[in-house]
Amino acid sequence: MKNIRPTALMVALVAALACFSAPCLAAGDTLPSWRDGAARQAIVGFVDKVTNQGGPGYVPQAERIAVFDNDGTLWAEQPMYFQFFFSLGRLKEMAPRHPEWKNDPAVQAALSGDLAKLAKMGEKGILGLVGLTHAGLTGEDMQAMAAAWLKTARHPQKKLLFIQMVYQPMLELLAYLREHGFKTFIVSGGGVDFIRAFSPGTYGIPTDQVIGSSLKAKFTNKDGKPAVVKLPKINSIDDKDGKPLNIDLHIGRRPIMAVGNSDGDLAMLQWTAAGAGPRMMMLVHHDDAAREFAYDRKSHVGRLDQALDQARRDGWTVVSMKNDFARVFPSDQK
Repeated sequence: MKNIRPTALMVALVAALACFSAPCLAAGDTLPSWRDGAARQAIVGFVDKVTNQGGPGYVPQAERIAVFDNDGTLWAEQPMYFQFFFSLGRLKEMAPRHPEWKNDPAVQAALSGDLAKLAKMGEKGILGLVGLTHAGLTGEDMQAMAAAWLKTARHPQKKLLFIQMVYQPMLELLAYLREHGFKTFIVSGGGVDFIRAFSPGTYGIPTDQVIGSSLKAKFTNKDGKPAVVKLPKINSIDDKDGKPLNIDLHIGRRPIMAVGNSDGDLAMLQWTAAGAGPRMMMLVHHDDAAREFAYDRKSHVGRLDQALDQARRDGWTVVSMKNDFARVFPSDQK
């Protein structure tokens, strides 16, 4: 029999046949901004398991719910949550008309640039500022204002537009999950209307799949038309224990995958882990001072302490931004 030299077509056919019996995922084809390592392998292995119909770990598509924190998980959060900078601009504009704000410690911390003091007030302090500056507006008003601000506002240190400081690997992860039948939700301590201003265009996540902190509201007439307007009172803080409570309220299913970056996400990850069947819990660890920021246990924003201990103890996936991300922001070189 004559020796037959393999052609490119024959090689391709052999490779294609091999994919029927084992996962066939080239590093450059799937999650290209993730370096090949334990984190990427865990993601691909989990998705393979829950989508392998007939396999022991198969999860019906309706149950493939993945929830993601936003600040520090999908985009940056240092030196302060980006929504604070958005609210600060409106605060400075409105302050001359509100002399009574001189007695408000959160307002004074914001106007003086005391980020450390404001950070100690947490999501509640920042949402209180949002209430002061956005009372009387509708959700549509707030989203339009946030969208306009994001077109020009820049990070004080990185000089990038805030909207450019999303994480390219996480954008790829969101798309990868949706390609495999997952429904992706944002569950954030940030204001729900602020995130809804950019989540569809930036993350591919529609506004009805965004859960966040919120202000109380009332139904009334505004400019002669029925409207739902915001009140200067906090309705819900979507942080810590509030995250599983709001997921249960708004989604009605326990997620099979939860991704966060701080102790504020711990309850969400714990609740996800407690469910039956395959589960994936993931933390983004900020350990790359050169390309982004390095912080964890002692940070005034996005503190990662108890959650990091539990992740290491229980075998959750900890993503090293330094080692697992081939690039951080979309503008970075590959």
